[in-house]
Amino acid sequence: MVDAPADVPPPPALSHKRVLAIALPIVLSNATVPILGAVDTGVVGQIGEAAPIGAVGIGAVILASVYWIFGFLRMGTTGLVAQARGAGEGAEVSAYFTRAMMIALIGGLGVIALQVPILWMSFKIAPASAEVESLARAYIGIRVWSAPFAIAIFGMTGWLIGLERTRGVLVLQLWMNGLNIVLDVWFVLGLGWGVQGVAAATLIAEVTSAGLGLYLCRDAFGRPEWRAWVRVLDRARLIHMAKVNTDIMIRSILLLSMTVAFAFYGAGFGDVPLAANQILMLFISITSFALDGFAFAAEAIVGSALGARSKGALRRGALLASFWGVVVVIGMAVFFALAGGLVIDTMTTAEDVRAEARRFLPWMVAAPIAGVAAWMLDGVFIGATRTRDMRNMMMVSVVVYFAATTALIPIMGNHGLWAALLISYVTRGVTLAMRYPSLEREADRAARA
Repeated sequence: MVDAPADVPPPPALSHKRVLAIALPIVLSNATVPILGAVDTGVVGQIGEAAPIGAVGIGAVILASVYWIFGFLRMGTTGLVAQARGAGEGAEVSAYFTRAMMIALIGGLGVIALQVPILWMSFKIAPASAEVESLARAYIGIRVWSAPFAIAIFGMTGWLIGLERTRGVLVLQLWMNGLNIVLDVWFVLGLGWGVQGVAAATLIAEVTSAGLGLYLCRDAFGRPEWRAWVRVLDRARLIHMAKVNTDIMIRSILLLSMTVAFAFYGAGFGDVPLAANQILMLFISITSFALDGFAFAAEAIVGSALGARSKGALRRGALLASFWGVVVVIGMAVFFALAGGLVIDTMTTAEDVRAEARRFLPWMVAAPIAGVAAWMLDGVFIGATRTRDMRNMMMVSVVVYFAATTALIPIMGNHGLWAALLISYVTRGVTLAMRYPSLEREADRAARA
């Protein structure tokens, strides 16, 4: 009999209720992230200048890009833990937590050690104005010291999602982002620390949140396997984890190359368009964070279905989660169309930035519809740990993105940049959909074995 500890119960029956039980805490927790981004932008926006907004935007994009290279730790851990849970392998559930924390520590220390060349390379590729670059360097110089903690939170979050313990994720995010918001307001508006205050607030929030995350994942330490090094360092398991994580890392680097290129293209248009694009990217964040709840539900359900070798559960789980994803994007599009201007006005007092952002608001209405297939199918393929397909389809999307920017920016300017981004979303969704039937065939073969 497989070892299934009491603290890793078998998954409940598939239903809308199960999907919502997984997704809604994620949606609620993620709702605090764009609020945090809005506060970051809003508090420096009260200074009344474009440069601080652009500096926080560029600095956050650079660090988010570096950190999200380690996004494989969140995604890979979810799929692997969900499959171990579905198969009743409780010992592996604990061992995967230890493996994830080891990767986070090594990766975080590496980011700190390489901060100087990272900064040099970032501004060499696409320098901003002297004022924006100086402020962004100050921001990054403070925030980078939380790298091991920020990366560890990826692994903790992935572990909790894999076990469908998303209420724990909600608690973690509420603490991290709530504390960050309070400190933002205090440090920037109360103490007048400016851009450096935003960075210090995030540093403190990430360090304390990693400690809370360890407490929320304390069940991992309830089995001796979390520190059974023969199991943790098992060669076959490590090779499998490495393959999954390497594919996701490559996929993340490709995705982030588009995100960074987008920010740098925007910087080339000047400080005002850069600031406007930074504000508009909050709309993309709102959409992706709302959809994440249902994509994460797909990850956990598909992973446990494959662990249990159930093709029927895989298909039904993917369909149930995607149904709710479509409902969400329709709501997002309507909200952006009706209230987008008000959101922009709330973000900044700079009239030139407001006017520039409003010009591109229609792209925000179209973005949720263009991206829904890509976001939901990412969840399905992560849960299945079909990471090679994700990597390859992202390669196709990146090629299409840069081809579109090359063709459209010279004739459409910033409109061309936004059009290229949405085209890449559609490309990723279509190509992943073409690979989905092979996933079901694989599940069917496993069931027959």
